Amino acid sequence: MKCKLEKIEVYYEIYGEGFPLLMIHGFEVDHRVMKGCMEPIFEHRIGYQRIYFDLPGMGETPGKSWIRSSDDMLKVVLDFIDEVIPNQEFIIASESYGCYLARGVIQKKFNFIKGIIFICPVIFAETNRRELPEHITLIKDPQLLESLKPSDRREFKNLAVIQNQIIWERFRDEFYSGVKNSDGEFLNRIWERMYPFSFDVDAHIPKFDKPTLFLMGRQDSIVGYRDAWKVIEKYPRASFCILDQSGHLLQIEKEKIFNSLVNEWLNRVEQIIS
Repeated sequence: MKCKLEKIEVYYEIYGEGFPLLMIHGFEVDHRVMKGCMEPIFEHRIGYQRIYFDLPGMGETPGKSWIRSSDDMLKVVLDFIDEVIPNQEFIIASESYGCYLARGVIQKKFNFIKGIIFICPVIFAETNRRELPEHITLIKDPQLLESLKPSDRREFKNLAVIQNQIIWERFRDEFYSGVKNSDGEFLNRIWERMYPFSFDVDAHIPKFDKPTLFLMGRQDSIVGYRDAWKVIEKYPRASFCILDQSGHLLQIEKEKIFNSLVNEWLNRVEQIIS
């Protein structure tokens, strides 16, 4: 479906009925990165309207020349919320760069948000501020890696801590397919010029005392895991989980633990929305 905003049409998909759950994906990928890990949760759980959408320049939402910064990206997200779930309470599941945007949403929609998940969150947009572990591989299938095209093998090895057939197939379908379909020129302009917000997003967020879940990969060499602790006091109802044998593909590499922790978060959410 297409949501027509003032200066852009945003592609989105909605599944189920009930309390709205907004999914905000990361940079370069598209809504499939969230759909792939979240929809299995709701095979055994009802009562939620899951809202997936593509950020500008990603998936089926075009990049527009007037969008020059993360501030502009945030405006699109806020306008989309106002159009699709106007004046409604909702919860958020966010991933990577989507977590950065989600903290901007919290600042602007504080009273409407009843819970949030941060999956491998970007805390600092500036890469030189991030505390990152070195990239390592803990489990690999040499035969699989040899069978991949060089470009596919390179991208997979750059992100995956566990490199086997199952992880590859989900990486290919949920991550890499979105990357290959993104508007690289448009996204590079934002990355190189105005990827950080023009404001300190955490300085302006009051304590968010709703059910929260931080999920970080111990081997995540893209955003790391240490930086998230620097904002933890903003979230007094947060569970804070760092998982071994996982990097920036945490929701794929640790699927069973991920599903269990998300369900536990939803249990906490239901105590305040029911």
